[in-house]
Amino acid sequence: MIEVRNLTKRYGSTLAVDNLSFDVHPGRVTGFLGPNGAGKTTTMRSMLGLDRPDGGSVKVDGRSYVDLPAPLREVGALLDAKALHGGRRAYFHLLCLAQSNGIPARRVDEVLEVVGLTGVAKRRAGGFSLGMGQRLGIAAALLGDPKVLMFDEPVNGLDPEGIRWIRTIIRALAAQGRTVFVSSHLMSEMALTADHLIVIGKGRLIADASVEELIKGSSRRSVIVRTPDSSKLWPRLVAAGGEVEHQPDGSLLVSGLEAPTIGELAAQSATVLHELTPKEASLEEAFMELTEESAEFHAGTGVAVGA
Repeated sequence: MIEVRNLTKRYGSTLAVDNLSFDVHPGRVTGFLGPNGAGKTTTMRSMLGLDRPDGGSVKVDGRSYVDLPAPLREVGALLDAKALHGGRRAYFHLLCLAQSNGIPARRVDEVLEVVGLTGVAKRRAGGFSLGMGQRLGIAAALLGDPKVLMFDEPVNGLDPEGIRWIRTIIRALAAQGRTVFVSSHLMSEMALTADHLIVIGKGRLIADASVEELIKGSSRRSVIVRTPDSSKLWPRLVAAGGEVEHQPDGSLLVSGLEAPTIGELAAQSATVLHELTPKEASLEEAFMELTEESAEFHAGTGVAVGA
């Protein structure tokens, strides 16, 4: 279990992490979400003792990371897959890590097999593709067979097969009762991978909830309406406060009104309904709603065209 209490970190005048507290429990995948500049990487670096916080504490099973005698046996982490000696062969990169933490050399062969790199173990890591580098990083995280695992953007730049593989192994690790903490910008992937979510913005906690709770709490729910009389129903929906979008398949996507209200409006106007289906917000929509006021960068909607 990871316990973060009142974590605070400044870089000069910038408050990167602001009195942040949360727990990461074993037996489930906890996703760590936030806009760019929210403080996710700083938080994870502080959790691993790579950055010294200005206040607060992080405990891994009751101890600070810096107090762990053999940290790779307690916590496995992948923050930057390219943070290694590019001229070193994959096998020897892992062997050096193993020897520094009193891990038997046979464990190197075991994790190479797990991540599918046995056939390229004697190749120099600097020549690895991004996907192979991510696999090597996960092998390093698994090396000490730790109970706690942390991954920062593990699917970055991977092809669909690599993404599915990482998702599968992350969920399998949690199913074994380990504590798994994963940072990602890919909402669609988090919806498939995570059980619980920690959402931060501007260094502060915004949400600490299950994926289901986060989605159900969103106001961006909508209703799919299919009718041969859309021109008759549409103005009634707008007059009642609904927002109506015409979909390419001819249906209407209505937000701001619940399905029973839409059904009553249709009955009042003698409108035939072929479909009336409530549609929950996606995780992406729920996330955007939660973090709307916390985004550091806001892009314009126009397109600049050169002369």
